[in-house]
Amino acid sequence: MTHDQHPLRAVLNTVGPESCPERINLHCHTICSDGSLEPIALIEQATVRKLLHIAVTDHHSIAAYKPMVDWLNQARDRGESTPTLWSGMEISCILRGCLVHVLALGFTPGHTALLPYSSGDAAVGAPLRAGEVRKAIHEAGGIAILAHPGRYRLGFSDLIDAAAELGFDGGEAWYDYDMQQLWAPTPLICESIDKQLKNLGLLRTCGTDTHGIDLKGR
Repeated sequence: MTHDQHPLRAVLNTVGPESCPERINLHCHTICSDGSLEPIALIEQATVRKLLHIAVTDHHSIAAYKPMVDWLNQARDRGESTPTLWSGMEISCILRGCLVHVLALGFTPGHTALLPYSSGDAAVGAPLRAGEVRKAIHEAGGIAILAHPGRYRLGFSDLIDAAAELGFDGGEAWYDYDMQQLWAPTPLICESIDKQLKNLGLLRTCGTDTHGIDLKGR
């Protein structure tokens, strides 16, 4: 399977402003990086709230993934309905001289290509370049998404164009730039990002970027 046949693509093709936080959340954090929730507490909350798809994207760590997989397997054995859990990680890199974050989604956990990025700290040297990060994610069987394009020193339009040139798969279209207590996509900026990504033929994702204890907010 190549990254352009990735099963997550079918999910992302359904994403819109109403998808998050009730159905799809592909950007959130646990105590394995800078979040407040234990991995099990997070996946329990996602299950209770009947999310369909979730990815935990801790910074430079996939430590939360296996315990969540184990918990979900046990829940399914009990006959419970559970979300689909996708592997995830948030990786820092340099794009057009600007420090940005990339969401790696749906990769093979433990793949050697992503080892330089999963040790808890940002890579240094050549692996810090956005193109190298994109190649590593694809080599690991995942898709590469530019996280919250409207949060950086450079404008989102330039960064999205640069990401597209490097072969990124998409961007995080629906995001709460106002960081409200209850997540809601920010008008105008999200619509502009979504339109640009769509025009470039790129995937659009959504996520709460939760660092607190409630998956419905940041």
